[in-house]
Amino acid sequence: MHPALVIAGKDLRQRLRDRSAWILGILAPVGVAMLISFAFRGAETFHTTVAVADLDRGPVAAAFTGFLTGPELDSVLAVETVPGVAEARQRVDDGGVSAALVIPAGFSAAAHSGAAVPVTVLTDVDAPLAGEVARSVAAAFVAQLNADLLATRTALVAGADPAGLAERAAALRLPEKVVSRAGGTAQQSGVSYYAPAMGMFFMFFSIGFTARGYFTEQRSGLLDRVAAAPVAPGTVLTGKALATFAYGTASLGTVALITTLGFGADWGPPGPVALLIVALGLALVCLTAFVITLARTERQAEGLAVIVTFGLVLLGGNFVYLGGAPDVIRTLTLATPNGWALRGFTDLSGGAGWPAVWPPLLAILAFCVVLGGASALLARRDAAR
Repeated sequence: MHPALVIAGKDLRQRLRDRSAWILGILAPVGVAMLISFAFRGAETFHTTVAVADLDRGPVAAAFTGFLTGPELDSVLAVETVPGVAEARQRVDDGGVSAALVIPAGFSAAAHSGAAVPVTVLTDVDAPLAGEVARSVAAAFVAQLNADLLATRTALVAGADPAGLAERAAALRLPEKVVSRAGGTAQQSGVSYYAPAMGMFFMFFSIGFTARGYFTEQRSGLLDRVAAAPVAPGTVLTGKALATFAYGTASLGTVALITTLGFGADWGPPGPVALLIVALGLALVCLTAFVITLARTERQAEGLAVIVTFGLVLLGGNFVYLGGAPDVIRTLTLATPNGWALRGFTDLSGGAGWPAVWPPLLAILAFCVVLGGASALLARRDAAR
């Protein structure tokens, strides 16, 4: 057997005898991904309950109530009817509803005459999104109502037959409105995002373990004895690189398999996902080599590994949804391999095919080339001293 494979096998056996390998490689990423996805599960879909107090009892107020309870808003709003303002305010205060809409007396008469009588929106400070939705729904109805009145009056001034004019105007719709359409992509669940995010996070912890093990073996003289053996230069580093690559890809691949089969996570098509996992394994090797060549002692290696790990996951968006992150964060992710990989996994789980994997794959490989070149220069500098 090639000496590099022997060294890789030794490192893997040593790693797997350590319980932290199983915890950090499999149990921790699966557990943390599930906890975070459960915490954000309510944010994946929005549905709230609002109260409606109709003090007008007129036809326009009835149309507004019908609009709130209609099929267009059924997936967003559940409506409770209350007799008055006091009851509506009490329902908001005790948390029974997230917001309340009060239709004032004279609302229908004012609508027919063209006067403005506003709908009052009562909100809960702990449910700002529900309050914004209630305001938007009321504003949309009033805007459509004003458009209908304007169309009717314009037609009457132009000499149109008033018979059936109101019904035809009521059937009109504003030219600009938000309509739900299929976008060609699937909605991503929390576990589908945080499973790869946490898998990469804990995968990077092996940087510190490998770097620490390298300096431990150097201090004990093991590396010198191996170097004195009839093996080619670089065999030790090749073996350790193979062990790091094998552990990293096995860890992330196992997390993908467990979260897919056990918790319904969608990582995307197996082929592109496997390529991204392999690319991340190569990035892990390059990061480990960079830490080893930059550090001088075991303690320095541990510190650098922590800085590199947390720096990458914070910049790469492993803890926040990239779609909701500020523009500066989304830009900074382009400097990290995990940020690119997370974009790839997100696109693949959303329904994208093979074309979506090439940009992140090439970006990760470019990162490996740059970091590998920097590590080689550092190693050559140390050898020249």
